[in-house]
Amino acid sequence: MPLPAKAFQHWLHSVAPATSTADICRISGVKRTTLAQQLVRGKVAEATLVSISRALGLNPVDGLAGFESYAGLRDTSRPPTQAELVSQIATTDLLRAVIARTGGGGEATAALSPAPHATSVRNWVDAIDDGDVRHRVSAATGVAPQNFSAQLTANRLAPELAVATSRAAGVGLAGGLVATGLITEAEAGWAPGARQAALEALSDGELAALAGDRLQALGKALRRQEQEQAQTEKIWENLG
Repeated sequence: MPLPAKAFQHWLHSVAPATSTADICRISGVKRTTLAQQLVRGKVAEATLVSISRALGLNPVDGLAGFESYAGLRDTSRPPTQAELVSQIATTDLLRAVIARTGGGGEATAALSPAPHATSVRNWVDAIDDGDVRHRVSAATGVAPQNFSAQLTANRLAPELAVATSRAAGVGLAGGLVATGLITEAEAGWAPGARQAALEALSDGELAALAGDRLQALGKALRRQEQEQAQTEKIWENLG
């Protein structure tokens, strides 16, 4: 859930006591009207705190962890699992690795694209799902499973749902926020090169199977988009 405005203002005063709201907005890129509206509503978006933290040279994870709904976010005792790390590798990077390993050319150690990627949220949830995590998240948050699935289809997940999903799966709380793009790998405390190491740890068979699964999912998504586009064009034709 968004951050309580009073708690946010207390945090802001603690990290920038002598800085005006106008200056905070100017250096962070947050519009004054946006911040004012959020404060009036009593709910400040997590992205606002992240932008301000970065502008002040602070790790946004430290700021978020001070709010009740994000308690434990800074806990580094549960690093990302191998499956989580692999889930944050883009499909194109997996395909390059397949080509490199099978002798088709390309750089075997080419730098990975930064997280998140086009299917990072769904891949992350799939990586930590034991088959029942969606129902546990629904029970804990009151969000209907179909609404949860709709967010995954759109490759997005509200920050509070990402954290709730991590709790339900028993993994580190920061992984979902990396998958959604709210914070970076470094801000989450992931070890440098962790994703690359996870990729290199995959056997050739595991890598090929994973790339195949990703391509199959991509094919389904593209076919769905094509069907939707065809239906839209048909409607416009009928409207004449």
